[in-house]
Amino acid sequence: MIMPVGQRLLLPAKPAFIWGSLVLAFFLNIFLNMALLGRAAWAPDLLAIVLIFWTVHQTNRVGIGAAFIFGLLMDVHQGSLMGQHALAYIILSYFAITIHRRMLWFGLRGQALQILPLFVVAHLVAWVLRLLAGGALPDWDLVLAPVLQSLLWPLVSLLLFAPQHRAPNPDATRPI
Repeated sequence: MIMPVGQRLLLPAKPAFIWGSLVLAFFLNIFLNMALLGRAAWAPDLLAIVLIFWTVHQTNRVGIGAAFIFGLLMDVHQGSLMGQHALAYIILSYFAITIHRRMLWFGLRGQALQILPLFVVAHLVAWVLRLLAGGALPDWDLVLAPVLQSLLWPLVSLLLFAPQHRAPNPDATRPI
């Protein structure tokens, strides 16, 4: 594959960093749900963003199995319908795997636009499952969560790519 102009060559992602960032996103989600935002419908799901990032960029290491496990953990934490987050994360991961090659050709803004429908579908699946279980109709602010998640995509991408941009052995003769 020919690299697009201006794109840097990345170091391989370390498995400890991948799984550590997923666990950190899970605990950050828990913290935001418990302490700061409560169960606000507009609150972005940081775990979903990080999960989709690694599903797109490290398809062989993070996939549908990880999405299922983290989804069940979120269901247990929130006390919601068992399997609601798991199904939403599985669908998100599946669609991210199907478009991951195409996404890599776009910049961060283009990727955010392509990720937006995935987040909308995931929230729609969780909403339909809640309705089927007898939940109430949500307010209009449910629409804000996928938009906020797609707006956070470039920031999360820059943060998670940062360790891969370092030179393995930097010196004056090797600029890469």
